[in-house]
Amino acid sequence: MQSSNTTKWEAVIRRLFNKTGLNFIVEPSLYCDYGYNFEIGENFYANHHNVILDGAKVTFGDIVFIAPNRSFYTAGHTHDVEQRNKKLEYAYPITIGDNIWIGGDVTVLPVITIGSGTIIGTGSVVTKDIPENPLVVDNSCKAIRKL
Repeated sequence: MQSSNTTKWEAVIRRLFNKTGLNFIVEPSLYCDYGYNFEIGENFYANHHNVILDGAKVTFGDIVFIAPNRSFYTAGHTHDVEQRNKKLEYAYPITIGDNIWIGGDVTVLPVITIGSGTIIGTGSVVTKDIPENPLVVDNSCKAIRKL
């Protein structure tokens, strides 16, 4: 049996998100820009401490499990210093397929699609699209070019 606090929290999520499945659990705490740009499918589970910057649409498919301390960022800033100093930013969507497990402390950047059947290992930073059915891990931070 659900507590009244759980029922109230579920009602908040249903009002906040653009679309929810019938069965989902979103553990507190949840930080977002808007909320109405979220869509979650059936049997969605998000553990504690979600950050989802939803300046653009964020879509989660069916049977998605995400561990604690994940960040999904649709927002970003230009590499041009003058434009960045003017506080110009952009937002691009994130799409997560079905049957996904995302480990703790994972960050997903803008304009990413994660294919169905994927497992993303703890501490990974997703900077490129992921095809269907891999196990992916990586959090390398390296200089790639001069600005």
